Amino acid sequence: MTIFSRYVFRQAAGAVLLILLSLAGVVWIAIALRQLNVVTSQGQDAWTLIAMTTLALPNLIAIIAPFALLIAALHTLNRLNTDSELIVLTAAGATVWTVARPLIALAVIVSMGVALVNHVGMPWSLRMLREYVVQMRTDLLTQVIQPGRFNSPEQGLTFHIRERALNGELQGLIMHDTRDPKQSQSYLAENGLIVKDGKTAYLIMTHGHILRRPDAKEPAQIIVFDKYAVDLERFESKTAADNDLRPRERYYDELVNPGNSPSFKEEPGKFLAELHERFANPLYPIAFVLIALATAGQAQSTRQNRNQRLIFGFMSGLGCRATGLALTNLVVVNPGAVPLLYGIPILASIVSLAIMASGTQPNLSRVFAGVLLPLRQRRAA
Repeated sequence: MTIFSRYVFRQAAGAVLLILLSLAGVVWIAIALRQLNVVTSQGQDAWTLIAMTTLALPNLIAIIAPFALLIAALHTLNRLNTDSELIVLTAAGATVWTVARPLIALAVIVSMGVALVNHVGMPWSLRMLREYVVQMRTDLLTQVIQPGRFNSPEQGLTFHIRERALNGELQGLIMHDTRDPKQSQSYLAENGLIVKDGKTAYLIMTHGHILRRPDAKEPAQIIVFDKYAVDLERFESKTAADNDLRPRERYYDELVNPGNSPSFKEEPGKFLAELHERFANPLYPIAFVLIALATAGQAQSTRQNRNQRLIFGFMSGLGCRATGLALTNLVVVNPGAVPLLYGIPILASIVSLAIMASGTQPNLSRVFAGVLLPLRQRRAA
């Protein structure tokens, strides 16, 4: 790698890191504000909030990183033009490929990082996030519910305890569950205790009874018990597939071979879309760099309007990624659209390479004129 290539690589890599950290910080703050009720209403500490919001970031890094590279590439090329460095190189006989090599090398590194996040980082973080949710369910009774007060963690579910002992034992426990419109259940127990068994938490109630009414027209059923265990995961309304790993929580081999997964039986299209999305995502950093080179990689004088080309390059990348996300949803219902997931970044790369090879530059004003002038002529007619 030449001195100039190393110089361009350092400039672009520094910009990528700065933009990526900035975008990730903004996203992290947005997630933290949305999950603030974890601390305020669900009795969790600040560390739980930080951990949960951080674990949610890898799910978005795969989308943020290519855009950070696109913005960094456009910024670097614009800076080289502003300082007349591209003009000097062009006058010395250099081509657009002189600048393209370090940027493409950086794009390959970003693509490898996106692939690593897609196949390893995202499933791992989402699984850890699921464990925190289970932990929150475990702490629901011991931290949130206050003695002498009726608490409703969700609609149709009400808790009440008379007293909480120092060892965490709940005394005088009442639990009323009407989330299922077909059945109403009330649990009354002298004592209750939270017990963990691996990743599952149970509420063990002793010396009590259950009032169950499966039909409003029939009398209530009374069940007396000495000891009764309730799975805390029942505190959330869920389908059979909710106990199963979602597509984004699965590694590659689990996506290819889901086995008897209820989620796969209900929506196999989501597994197919997630699998191909993970392989198509790494193509976007390379496509974005080529788009930046095609729109802003040629030497331009100070008399030329560079802002139009920068905007055109960014909007082109944004349009490609938005189309890719839309096609991901299309694959869920139509597996035949899978080739389009790869076709969008590949087509964008081919068109950009053709523009770079021809030495022409796209003109944003011409694009707008080609769209707006016919509309004006129709209105005038």
